[in-house]
Amino acid sequence: MSSSQAQRLKGKTIIVTGASSGIGKSTAIEFARTQPDDLKLILTARREDALKEVAKEIESFAKGVKVLPVKLDVSKVDEIQAFVGKLPQEFKEIDVLVNNAGLVKGVAQAPDIAPADIATMFDTNVTGLIAMTQAILPIFKARPDGGRGDIINIGSIAGREPYQGGSIYCATKAAVRSFTDAMRKELIATRIRVIEIDPGQVETEFSVVRFGGDKEKAKKVYEGVEPLTPDDIAEIVVFAAGRRENVVLADTLVFPNHQAAATVMHRKTTQ
Repeated sequence: MSSSQAQRLKGKTIIVTGASSGIGKSTAIEFARTQPDDLKLILTARREDALKEVAKEIESFAKGVKVLPVKLDVSKVDEIQAFVGKLPQEFKEIDVLVNNAGLVKGVAQAPDIAPADIATMFDTNVTGLIAMTQAILPIFKARPDGGRGDIINIGSIAGREPYQGGSIYCATKAAVRSFTDAMRKELIATRIRVIEIDPGQVETEFSVVRFGGDKEKAKKVYEGVEPLTPDDIAEIVVFAAGRRENVVLADTLVFPNHQAAATVMHRKTTQ
């Protein structure tokens, strides 16, 4: 006997951006675990080979889940604008959009922040998220009785509390937060749910990308602490999507137990 959450997700078509690793990959797998009998997943990222591996993993345990891996760079608006039109007909009726793709580049402070890093972060974290939302929202709004669907944006504590060495990344996540809040008000007359989930410290490839591939520097970020895992956030995403239609988890802030703010953490010291 399936859970009420599984029943509510039954038959739905779900897009997860940035699904090749980290939170996006875990979210795709968690949706499939929750509703393994009747679900369609569209997984996008820049790394097509990695997406195909995720699809293979899901199909190995969830026989009723159809997975469509799509190579997509959300920092390129022209790719997003062509995205829906290229989808197979059976995947076009999208029900849930999880805007997960995002990144951070470097720890430089003004006036030494590289223009290329600024552009990459804004193009991916802000412009890409907005463009993806605008591509999918007409599908939601076309449904009867005011429209229906879920937009779930993965934000960050950085969007609430800026910190030293992260000014551009923090600015991008603050922009996501403002866009999400405004959109929720704009769609108030519909049944479209607008949801934001803001993680604190999560251990993913995030820090490796920030430090330009330096795994040793990235490893030090997590020394003496137990960060959240991608699975922790994925469970919240799927829980939000699986609520009764009238229930909107509008705003969720998630910390590991050692964290109380963006820059307030307790680290265990080894003797």
